[in-house]
Amino acid sequence: MADEWDGKKLSLHPEEGRFDSGIAESVQFLNEDEVSRLQSLPEEGSPKSEASHPYETEATDKICELQDLERIDSSYGSSSLTESLPQSCLPTSGAPETGSLGTEQINSLTYLSEEGDTLLHLSIIHTIPELSQYIISLAPKEVLDIQNDLFQCPLHLAVYLGQVQVVEALVGKRVNLELQDRKGDTALHLACENQDLDCASRLLRGPRGPQNLQLQNWRGLCCLHIATLKRNHDLISLLLESGANINCQEGTSGKTPLHLAVEMLDRSLLHHLLQHRPLVDAFMYNGCTPLHLAVGRKDAGLARLLCQAGADILQRNREGDTPQDLAEGNNQLLALLPFDDLMISGKPVVTSA
Repeated sequence: MADEWDGKKLSLHPEEGRFDSGIAESVQFLNEDEVSRLQSLPEEGSPKSEASHPYETEATDKICELQDLERIDSSYGSSSLTESLPQSCLPTSGAPETGSLGTEQINSLTYLSEEGDTLLHLSIIHTIPELSQYIISLAPKEVLDIQNDLFQCPLHLAVYLGQVQVVEALVGKRVNLELQDRKGDTALHLACENQDLDCASRLLRGPRGPQNLQLQNWRGLCCLHIATLKRNHDLISLLLESGANINCQEGTSGKTPLHLAVEMLDRSLLHHLLQHRPLVDAFMYNGCTPLHLAVGRKDAGLARLLCQAGADILQRNREGDTPQDLAEGNNQLLALLPFDDLMISGKPVVTSA
């Protein structure tokens, strides 16, 4: 009898480290007769329980545990997820202080799924804001900053899914705003990518203070570059008002937002950026200014805006070409870039009457 129970006890243990998925695999070997037999064992405290084998109660508890975990893995609604949690982990009339958490609560908050997700990650993914905010009120900042296997912290997920109240709660707990996911994106990068002004404004005006707006993702883009590429004027203004550098260079070729606006041939966007007084002759790594790009694309409208903002028509790039050189043969552009024969060191000499 003992040997028979030893075999059943060993077979009931799920694969170590499995929590969020794979539950079905760990119990698929139990046939209906075995499950029925284990579930029909006497309850604790009954006359038979004292004479029963010491493994019986543990085996029954293990089946219940596996069934509960299976519900967590397959549930997509708030009720099925919360029903499977211990009652001590669910919201009560008031949130206890972080320092008063019990062992069971701490284990629930820090337990990682197979993909490295905490309970907070899962509650955000399953769109249960009440549970998410309750966990945030309980957990210390170190727990709230845990990153999963994709290097996503809960703040990444909340921004990506547009859960503004959860974002606000996390920012209020002073979580790290500069954590980067596997693509190098911070939560603010994601807000700019999604053009989510509500999330972006909460990330920029939190109690932690200004974050590093120069931080680039693995494509070399900071948040202002992304907002520019999205042509979102309001988002650009929000970032600049929050301290973003309008002359920031992206990491691959050194383009500033002005260069990007010219590349996209967007006159309205270029005009909007020029209102914030950028360095109009900013260099790319190859020495080209925005005016070089505008003339190279034969866009007189863009070139006119840049010239009106004071762009240098004789600035040379690494190949020694000026915007004026690139305009050769284009009368419309040459009219904007008048040639002056009298130059010293590449600069026109202006004589006074």
